[in-house]
Amino acid sequence: MTRRREHFRITRCKSRYDRREGRFIVDIAYEAAVEVTPRTIGVAEAFGLGIDDTRRFIIYDNVELRIGPRDIVYITGDSGSGKSALLRAIKRDLEEAGESVIDMEDIRIEEEKPIVETVGSTLDEALKLLSRVGLNDAHLFLRKYRELSDGQRYRYRIAKLMESGRQWWIMDEFCSTLDRETAKIVAYNLQKQARRMGRAVIAATTHTDLMEDLAPSVHIHKGWGRRVEVKYYPNKLRKRCTVTKGLRIEEGDIKDYKRLAEFHYRNPETYPPPLKIYKLRKDGATIGVIVYSYPPPNCQGRVEALGRRPTLKELNRNFATISRVVIHPKYRSIGLGVKLVKETLPRVGRPYVEAIAVMARYNPFFEKAGMEKVTETEGDETIKEAIRRLRKLGFKPHTLPSINMNMKTLKEMKPEDIDEVKRIILTISQGYYKRLKASGKGAYTKRKEFKEFIEKAEKEEIAKVLSRIAILAQRKAYLIWRRSEKSPNKPR
Repeated sequence: MTRRREHFRITRCKSRYDRREGRFIVDIAYEAAVEVTPRTIGVAEAFGLGIDDTRRFIIYDNVELRIGPRDIVYITGDSGSGKSALLRAIKRDLEEAGESVIDMEDIRIEEEKPIVETVGSTLDEALKLLSRVGLNDAHLFLRKYRELSDGQRYRYRIAKLMESGRQWWIMDEFCSTLDRETAKIVAYNLQKQARRMGRAVIAATTHTDLMEDLAPSVHIHKGWGRRVEVKYYPNKLRKRCTVTKGLRIEEGDIKDYKRLAEFHYRNPETYPPPLKIYKLRKDGATIGVIVYSYPPPNCQGRVEALGRRPTLKELNRNFATISRVVIHPKYRSIGLGVKLVKETLPRVGRPYVEAIAVMARYNPFFEKAGMEKVTETEGDETIKEAIRRLRKLGFKPHTLPSINMNMKTLKEMKPEDIDEVKRIILTISQGYYKRLKASGKGAYTKRKEFKEFIEKAEKEEIAKVLSRIAILAQRKAYLIWRRSEKSPNKPR
């Protein structure tokens, strides 16, 4: 018996793109026939079907779409309805017209390198791009792509779209593998970044729950057959993610910080003595925390901001320092860091609040919360000189933050070399003693107390102190907030 194979063939796929007017005319049809086998013949006989009949389907019948190079296009519809066919037709027309297009599926992934090595032309550019998509964690910077969660991988791919410089971003099966809350967060951030950069997004998915967060200017809903519904909306930036609805900020305690401390790059067991702690709550869970601490005695940025050096009495009475801001990784890139800082600054009860942070160099959320960036500073001369001397003893600056590496070096040292390490530590300015000791009562540590602590310290404690010295040596941004008497934000 002769067998005829099943065939599926696009019989009409015409589309026209008018670049000047931003118009697409899409016309797509296909035909399908069934393979002849004993069983298909049996089905045909049972149901009275003509097995040799070729069926023709029209899925787009001269559909006109108006899409510009800054539109956010959301294509929805059931699987098999023709969303991907439309996406491919638009992509082909754009490429044939010489437009600058990138398809998320075509992004080259280097899975065996830390992600900070695979985006941006410089370290600064890499950190800024990754921070803008919510991968703003020092430990995440060092992870490889294959070590990221599905949500983090999607964020990374958006960073690659941003880096590409292309005008048109194409995405099929948009957020289809993500849980729906993460999908809304990703959709919100995608439209925010695209609109701020003046880029176009064309995203197709079966999910219809992203309308609010993606805020499309063009929504195409593809039904079965030739049914297509097209709606146009104002092309406006969506300023708030729906996931932020129902959030509350409450006063918290150190237990709240410890619940999220694992998501901060600093050692969760060490933190400055807290002055105030606030937590961000959603559906009964803590998803963010901010820790306000006593201000350090020495701070060059403060002198630049005020034009003078305040007394210790003034610092204790009038100043607070933001020492930790932690947002659960799932909820990053939707403005919660800004919200937490902005709404708690007036509650601390101090006329001045400072932030001294490495991340503030790459992510301006402190400034968005109303703080003024004054300068970027490095560790003072006593810190830098201490590191230079430690280097001669075998400590490498890039491994000094690691307690384990410090322990390894200390274990290989002679007793007289360890004594030299202790002497080097004691040359650091007194204003840093409290942070180096990371324990004890009060906001400040006297020289005698610190000297006794260092002289009695075992290798394990010395390793931790050396790690803290490395942190103090980092280049950081200094920001300040000043309470205005005219502002409605008064201490509560």
